[in-house]
Amino acid sequence: MTPIDIAVRRELFVDDHLIDRLDGAALKLAAPERKDVSFVGDAAWEDFTCGALSIVNADGKHRLYYRASIPDLKNEDDVIIAMAESSDGGRSFHRPELGLIEFNGSKANNIVWRGGQPSVPPAFLDANPAAAPAARFKGIASSWGKAYAMGSPDGLRWSPIQPGPLVMDGSFDTINTAFWDKLAGCYRSYTRSFTDPETGKPFPHDKVQWNNAVRAIQTSTSPDFIHWSPVRTLEYRDKGHDQHMYTNDVQPCPGAEHIYVGFPNRIVPTRNKFPGNRWPGVNDALFMASRDGFTWTRYSEAWVRPGRDQRNWTQRNNYPSWGIIETSAEEWSVLISEHYMQADGTPCQLRRLAVRPWGFVSVSAGHAGGEMLTHPLVFSGRELRVNYATAGAGSLQVEVCDVAGKALEGFALADMEPLFGDELDAVVTWKGGAALAAVTGHPVRLRVRLQDADLFALRTV
Repeated sequence: MTPIDIAVRRELFVDDHLIDRLDGAALKLAAPERKDVSFVGDAAWEDFTCGALSIVNADGKHRLYYRASIPDLKNEDDVIIAMAESSDGGRSFHRPELGLIEFNGSKANNIVWRGGQPSVPPAFLDANPAAAPAARFKGIASSWGKAYAMGSPDGLRWSPIQPGPLVMDGSFDTINTAFWDKLAGCYRSYTRSFTDPETGKPFPHDKVQWNNAVRAIQTSTSPDFIHWSPVRTLEYRDKGHDQHMYTNDVQPCPGAEHIYVGFPNRIVPTRNKFPGNRWPGVNDALFMASRDGFTWTRYSEAWVRPGRDQRNWTQRNNYPSWGIIETSAEEWSVLISEHYMQADGTPCQLRRLAVRPWGFVSVSAGHAGGEMLTHPLVFSGRELRVNYATAGAGSLQVEVCDVAGKALEGFALADMEPLFGDELDAVVTWKGGAALAAVTGHPVRLRVRLQDADLFALRTV
């Protein structure tokens, strides 16, 4: 096969793209760790429908755009949208006093919208160099099965970018996302449709078979955020069409933007753990990854389970936020929703999930040990670095081979002192001082031997 040129990119083992063979090893989904509560929706203008729309890194702070409330549940198009801020990497959010929208006779609040749809969308900060200052912030909002392009100069004052809805098929009754893809040089959108669970084919919005339809994710691209290509329903390598993908949370992976990651919320609409709830349904969160934005490796085992808190076993909980927060050099954060629409009036809240940087999935082996052999690779760096973790008695070794899989002189497993520990960017060296620069630009394979260890990512520098 043609060697895969990884240049100096950081490559994540979120799929088998680099992998030729696994022997005693397997890809393993890494679960995040539930941490502290970052936000509680207990202000006077917030209710039990409060939930995150997006997280935006802007002006030195992380902004949380969220639906604060639906004042009248008989009219769900009338909403209050608000914005909170974090200065500590998403560990906590506070409500700035914006003075924009009156609530109960006062503008001393953080509300950015009150009224009908389309309203403030799941926002993103547009990185397109050609973006107009008046639409520095953008997003796709929905109303009655139509999608609208919204823009704002400051993320606080929003208006439609064009009169009327976008020419785009879909249903859009969810958190519809879009962003500027700097590598592809276009905008990408991920929006809601309903599909046939047998074939995966979408139903037209006005012909949805509600008793036999699955919530699905569709994608489209645009050069200008107005004119969009025909939508395509995402394809999954597991070929499954029967899982309800309630949200998508798709974004380029920070520091590895050639890989798209998504944290869709999955709903099982017919399950009811605690009879007496207003609506049935239980939700968890998944992880998926793609290299083209259309075909995805989706892990069907839950990335986040509802857990021990019974209030998270009711419908429409466990929504991961759209937006990865780089909390520190050692930790990323994703917010997840809890306590939605509780009968006892418990306020909604957002809990922080701690995520290992670039550590969503690993090549993993137990104590008995295992190996991975890559496809032929070409790289341009002169030093190999790995993101790995082992047990106290575990280890990891790397061998550089020719395309036939034979170890190169000085780069054999026996030439490397085993790595052990837990590091995000460890340098790989060989005992005899063999320099990786000797094979830079030439096709080689990497053989990785693991014992009670995980390899999450690698790169050359």
